[in-house]
Amino acid sequence: MHMENHSESYLMQALARRGVSRRDFLKFCTFMAGTLALPASMTPKIAHALESVKRPAAVWLEFQDCCADTEAFLRASNPSVTTIILELISLNYHETIMAAAGHRAEELLAQTVEEGGYLTIVEGAIPTKDNGIYCCIGGRSAVDIIKEVAGNTAAVMAVGACATWGGWPSSRPDPTGASGVGDVVSGVPIINLTGCPHNVVNSVATIVHYLTFGALPDTDHIGRPLFAYGKRIHDN
Repeated sequence: MHMENHSESYLMQALARRGVSRRDFLKFCTFMAGTLALPASMTPKIAHALESVKRPAAVWLEFQDCCADTEAFLRASNPSVTTIILELISLNYHETIMAAAGHRAEELLAQTVEEGGYLTIVEGAIPTKDNGIYCCIGGRSAVDIIKEVAGNTAAVMAVGACATWGGWPSSRPDPTGASGVGDVVSGVPIINLTGCPHNVVNSVATIVHYLTFGALPDTDHIGRPLFAYGKRIHDN
């Protein structure tokens, strides 16, 4: 009978089952240190944090979107960074990839919100005109959903152009009042990962930073992480 090595962390056992070796994992940690503009000496700290962290819950909300950011996240390089990240977090709710549907899916979201302390990832713009009727899920408007979910979350990541500033749905004329997360939610840490779609390396690095240091990365004046948006190629 096969016996798992319980001296290894849950993460390493899970990655091994997916064919990701410890060498691959340490390469990932080194890559994350470089992406976050941290010295290579931080690699062991990142590795230790990711191996020992209690899996935090996360919910991924989709509103006025084309699913491009989800597609980008799921099509990351091999060995897949998403393989590692999805083993680090408990993604309790994501309409596109979750097995549950209908009332059961909404029950999972409600349970997660009640427990609190989760990470919220938002994809797509939030329509605000006419009481938000232009995007409804389970009979509730996107405005109501994001306000409720953000009310008990630890932090919010807005991924893609639509979630950060309204994107193409907000182009004139703008009949739905498409808005970014920061225009609808306040009082909670929000980080904006712009782009159409966003760069998945930046979202993964943001999650790694959050799990390693217990906080979101430092941001610029419009809420973008400095490690990714602090300098432009043309500045050099």
